[in-house]
Amino acid sequence: MTIRVLIVDDQMMVREGFSVLLNAMPDIEVVGEAVDGRQAVERVAELRPDVVLMDIRMPVLNGLEATREIVARDGGAKVLVLTTFDLDEYVYQALRAGASGFLLKDASARQLADGVRVVAAGEALLAPSVTRRLITEFSKLADVARPGPRASVEELTDRETEVLVLIAHGLSNAEIAERLVVAESTIKTHVSRILVKLGLRDRTQAAVFAYEARLVTPT
Repeated sequence: MTIRVLIVDDQMMVREGFSVLLNAMPDIEVVGEAVDGRQAVERVAELRPDVVLMDIRMPVLNGLEATREIVARDGGAKVLVLTTFDLDEYVYQALRAGASGFLLKDASARQLADGVRVVAAGEALLAPSVTRRLITEFSKLADVARPGPRASVEELTDRETEVLVLIAHGLSNAEIAERLVVAESTIKTHVSRILVKLGLRDRTQAAVFAYEARLVTPT
């Protein structure tokens, strides 16, 4: 099944470069481009891509606000944030807003294609070491939204909490199943229940929640 991708960046060379790299993959098709966040929101509604490669710093409407709008419309598109450096507060806010992960702009063609595939499959593209630094750095700088009544760790069972911690460590469902010696389908059920109980959109937001709730601490 071909993965449909929309590339959003205000630099033409970046858009064209990513387009060439991704269109060379047999299972990926670039269906469109956008030069700013506002156009991105419009093109997502028009083209219905599976994955949006989203730059953060753009005119008219930045990638953070565009991500919020795209996620809020719940059209099924996954947002993969592009950034020039990993410790970027905008990336942190984008993850909290519902982006499924992030990539550095100097990623290789293989990393870019693999990232698109991972996000399209519903997994989180989060390098645990980078994510720990990113979330720790910015969650302590401001009074960001903390888990509230609708999102409390106490609502989870012990096993669900265990699964949540492993998600935050970057493990896939298959890896969590192997670690806990259970069927992968059982882990999928736990993940679904975690998202419902905490009012979260996907496993990326679950990972952010785990860090902010101090279930996971940087080492």
